[in-house]
Amino acid sequence: MNEEPYKICLRLNTDEAQKLITNAKACGLTRTAYLRRLLNGYDLKPRPSTELEALRAEIHQIGNNINQIARKANAGFATREETTRALRMLDEVYGLLYEVAKR
Repeated sequence: MNEEPYKICLRLNTDEAQKLITNAKACGLTRTAYLRRLLNGYDLKPRPSTELEALRAEIHQIGNNINQIARKANAGFATREETTRALRMLDEVYGLLYEVAKR
């Protein structure tokens, strides 16, 4: 059975309203969804920046390449150059993760 929605009027000053709008947008939520989640005790965090998302995608692709080389190595088909390449890519991943951790 659907309950009748409970409407509430909330009065905010300009600064509070702007903060609500900014925080909701940063989390990718509407103001209503943002307030509901706050009321329900969720730990709301801003969405990752587009730069961080691009970095995540890059690390994912490098990880896929490393896995492919590791499979070949375990099957006995990887060359020494491919193994060296995998180790370099792994070093690159560690460098990227270090950059993210510094932020």
